[in-house]
Amino acid sequence: MLSGAFTTIGRYWKPLIGMALTLFGGATLVMIVALVVAGSAVASQWDELTSDSPGSPDAAHVVPLGIAFGVLMILGMIAYLLASAVVQAAVPVVLQEAVLGRPVRFGEVWKRAWARVWSIIGTVFLTGLILLVPLALFLAGFAGLMIYTISLGDEEGVVPLIVVGLVGALLIGPFAVWLWVRFSLAPTVVVFEHQRPVAALRRSAQLVRGTWWRVFGVGLLAYALASMIGYMVQMPFQMIGMLPGMFQPDEVGADPSGGELIALFGGLIVLSFVSQLIAQLFTAVFPPLVTGLLYVDLRMRTENLGPVLAEAAGSTLPEQYGPPPPAHV
Repeated sequence: MLSGAFTTIGRYWKPLIGMALTLFGGATLVMIVALVVAGSAVASQWDELTSDSPGSPDAAHVVPLGIAFGVLMILGMIAYLLASAVVQAAVPVVLQEAVLGRPVRFGEVWKRAWARVWSIIGTVFLTGLILLVPLALFLAGFAGLMIYTISLGDEEGVVPLIVVGLVGALLIGPFAVWLWVRFSLAPTVVVFEHQRPVAALRRSAQLVRGTWWRVFGVGLLAYALASMIGYMVQMPFQMIGMLPGMFQPDEVGADPSGGELIALFGGLIVLSFVSQLIAQLFTAVFPPLVTGLLYVDLRMRTENLGPVLAEAAGSTLPEQYGPPPPAHV
């Protein structure tokens, strides 16, 4: 699975990396522009916000600041949510053609991925909701018991409740992982089979049944490998930020202004965004690609998908794959 994913990235890096770079680059640009705007607003009011005089900072300065950064956070979440959803839809689109050995252009990937993006968002939202509901119910019950015990003045009963809470957390964690693996193929199902979110979750559970440990092991290895490579990509940028001359707080005075601080940290912030973007080009593509290969492999093992793929590949244009073999008399 891992070698197949690396091979697919090597052969189809233009649509895969191009799609991820376009989407996450756009989302990063939105974040940088919003951060510059918010930072400019803070710079003009920095003295009032950092003043040590009684009654400072005034609510008239704090509230607009909170609203500005709240809007910034919401814009960033929406931008990255859309970017991640389109990439998650684009990877199976490319994989569909890669399995058949056919080329695919950027425009075709974008068109087919955007057509399934809202179903992808719905699938991810439902999966997250399914994972969070058991945890939320457990935390609500545990908090209620703690409050009730403390209100009765029973201090000795708090310790057993803490033990029960730890045991419950140890039980809820594996259950959440089991659910995550069970529904991990749903985004791929949305693209390959044009299913809606609920149907995709059911289909994923059907395919994973009986092979949970295999899907869990391969998926865990893919995410661990992607995280490790992403961290290795970010390390050179972090080292650049620590080089002499890149970050010199001695250049500002004892009481720096907001503009000086923004100028001082601006380069490091941009460098952090760039390193995160480059690392995300791999971490956002590789795990969904491995998951898609798992989906194809499970269908070939359980549903005899091989002849269907062979028939689909045989319908391609001959000039794309060389002349047919010579006929034997």
